[in-house]
Amino acid sequence: MKLVRKDIEKDNAGQVTLVPEEPEDMWHTYNLVQVGDSLRASTIRKVQTESSTGSVGSNRVRTTLTLCVEAIDFDSQACQLRVKGTNIQENEYVKMGAYHTIELEPNRQFTLAKKQWDSVVLERIEQACDPAWSADVAAVVMQEGLAHICLVTPSMTLTRAKVEVNIPRKRKGNCSQHDRALERFYEQVVQAIQRHIHFDIVKCILVASPGFVREQFCDYMFQQAVKTDNKVLLENRSKFLQVHASSGHKYSLKEALCDPTVASRLSDTKAAGEVKALDDFYKMLQHEPDRAFYGLKQVEKANEAMAIDTLLISDELFRHQDIATRSRYVRLVDSVKENAGTVRIFSSLHVSGEQLSQLTGVAAILRFPVPELSDQEDDSSSEED
Repeated sequence: MKLVRKDIEKDNAGQVTLVPEEPEDMWHTYNLVQVGDSLRASTIRKVQTESSTGSVGSNRVRTTLTLCVEAIDFDSQACQLRVKGTNIQENEYVKMGAYHTIELEPNRQFTLAKKQWDSVVLERIEQACDPAWSADVAAVVMQEGLAHICLVTPSMTLTRAKVEVNIPRKRKGNCSQHDRALERFYEQVVQAIQRHIHFDIVKCILVASPGFVREQFCDYMFQQAVKTDNKVLLENRSKFLQVHASSGHKYSLKEALCDPTVASRLSDTKAAGEVKALDDFYKMLQHEPDRAFYGLKQVEKANEAMAIDTLLISDELFRHQDIATRSRYVRLVDSVKENAGTVRIFSSLHVSGEQLSQLTGVAAILRFPVPELSDQEDDSSSEED
């Protein structure tokens, strides 16, 4: 997704102009557009014409319309999005108040205006427009003295950093210059990894090189992480995967991605992260039920106690037609983030999102047990009986 223009006032009213570039962007757009918004886009309209002789004909014309959105239809198989509404701006072909359905097209810009842009919708735009957010996989392609730090998205590979250090050759009886330069090179690569890779989003980091460079680099990186107590690197150690590549140039990444062990590791990585989070919730529900709750009321009460460590929430809840209900979910997400909790928004198109929807669409793993919530749950169930 490409962001062309963003005009949002202090009261959070305003408009954004976007260009969907790939099928997945239609899914993002479906989650952005809500009933009551106004949408301006290019569309085709069948227009009746009358000739001077009185004969009536019809032809199709391309025009730009602004609709007040009344219905949104998304075809998940074809990734097509249709928005139905009434025309709210003067147009030579379409009367004010007339109904029309716009089918949003890839690579054609549209402008979406809202009276209230909430944090969840704005974050969705940021994620859709920043390739770093959609990149599940990162890669460090290296040889002695040269490294490329890349992000791999479903459609492209982006070079985020290039590290070049001149490494002197080993001399007989004196390797100190070579070793010092190599250490300086490794340190710069580690800094570039920390600066450019979002560990909370990236599920796998390939370290590819010829020879033993990758093993030596990984040994150095984790030895330094232990010395400096670098928790981010140590906690994400399992995400690093060493593979062979013929050089440290970007084109060698293709060899690494074709490696069968890599292919199996990378299959549906974003979805795999959601599955693990849901699995952790079920395990917690089984072994420590005082630290796992689902249902909006229970989760809100856990949040009031500042107990939520991980919030699991389905994106379909943010498409709720009732503004007050939708705002309630947005406030919950904002509050959990403010209290240093992790928020995982599940895609309802994925199997894990469907499972979460069966659990009311909202669940939480708690930092500490909240027995009062369990008592309330027992009371409410006995009342129902």
